[in-house]
Amino acid sequence: MNDQNRNGIPDEIEQPEEDFAWTERKRLLFFGLPFTFTTYTLSPKKLELKTGFFTTVVNDILLYRVMDTTLSRNLLQKIFGLGSVQVVSSDKTHPNLCIHNIRNAEDFKDALDEQVERERMRMRFRTGEYIDNDGAEPFESFD
Repeated sequence: MNDQNRNGIPDEIEQPEEDFAWTERKRLLFFGLPFTFTTYTLSPKKLELKTGFFTTVVNDILLYRVMDTTLSRNLLQKIFGLGSVQVVSSDKTHPNLCIHNIRNAEDFKDALDEQVERERMRMRFRTGEYIDNDGAEPFESFD
């Protein structure tokens, strides 16, 4: 029990990095200047979306619910050093969240992927692959 805690999980997996936080701001493509009131904050347990100026709405996506991430960059985004990260999750309010026009998009995606894996390991959460049957009826046996 020298490098493991009481649960048998290695200490480096069990203890989340509480001081880790990455904040990105959505930007317009007008010279890459922030002209919006939308921020995305990545913490060890959740991805937080905060929108609005007069009325602020904060929405969280728990990291263990994230199923896939995709990075995309068009020509204008490349010129201004921006990118977009698509997050597919099992969250009810934002199952397909696209984080548009953020700086360091590749680093943000890598950090997001790493934190998702850490949170899944910490919670001992495993997801299976979802198979879409295109609306077909469930299999019935012919007895």
